[in-house]
Amino acid sequence: MSASSHTRPPQATHGGVDIRLPWWALALPVLAFVALLLLILNPADAHAAAEQPAIAHLLERVEQLTAR
Repeated sequence: MSASSHTRPPQATHGGVDIRLPWWALALPVLAFVALLLLILNPADAHAAAEQPAIAHLLERVEQLTAR
């Protein structure tokens, strides 16, 4: 009677790790990069957005919440 030998599963022999990222893991950094690039290329739009009362109020509120 012969003893059975244990073999490794086929995926363990590749030596690499297979990690699949969700679609947003690439989309969010790309979106942030594009937004910052647009602000650098046209800073007048960023200044105009800061003058809007709703945006200014929201930024003040965020500042108050983070100061606590």
